[in-house]
Amino acid sequence: MKVVANTRNAQGTSASRRLRLADKVPGILYGGSAQPVTIELDHNPLFHALRKETFHATILDMELDGKAERVLLRTYQMHPYKAQVLHIDFQRVAEDQPIHMRVPLHFVNQEVSPAVKGDAAVISHVLSQVDITCLPKDLPAFIEVDLSGLKSTDVVKVTDLTMPAGVKPVLHGKENPVVVTATIPGGAVEEAAAAAAAAAEVPATAQKAPAAPAAKAPAAKSDKDKKK
Repeated sequence: MKVVANTRNAQGTSASRRLRLADKVPGILYGGSAQPVTIELDHNPLFHALRKETFHATILDMELDGKAERVLLRTYQMHPYKAQVLHIDFQRVAEDQPIHMRVPLHFVNQEVSPAVKGDAAVISHVLSQVDITCLPKDLPAFIEVDLSGLKSTDVVKVTDLTMPAGVKPVLHGKENPVVVTATIPGGAVEEAAAAAAAAAEVPATAQKAPAAPAAKAPAAKSDKDKKK
């Protein structure tokens, strides 16, 4: 994706306020061997670009004063209640230097997993992004998480993910965050247990209980008994 920016000379709170009133966004470009540069960008194209997932997790082509720069979006600040970008930071990219990024996770085949099809399990996506490190050329736009083999009560952690070539997860110490869990709802567990208990109480070879004998009808009275 392409970003168009210009160098700005005026700095400070008042200068930034004037920029925003002119539908501009103040920002900064830093990193690499060059000095940090204060920049400004048109607000509306930037606002719409920020709504796209790829803008946050891919290397961007910045045109700065007509010159090309390879950059990454690092941080941005939004107005508390307006649809307005207040400030944005970009970092230069060196092709031979590893980068540290947070990329989105895309979950696929959840609906055909044994957990969902067989046990009606509830799948919880604990993480929606993961921290990775790689060279710029290996940076993925997202990491796919295939859940087709997920079983009930399974737990998928970061180290279980299949990373693209050249990409490694960033973990601190012995941490290994949970990405996905599969759990059977309590009601479904209770129903399954009750059905199993009922089946156990009635043996498969149980015989049908004999029918109770029919009651005899009272004998009819004779004429002699009637006279009495």
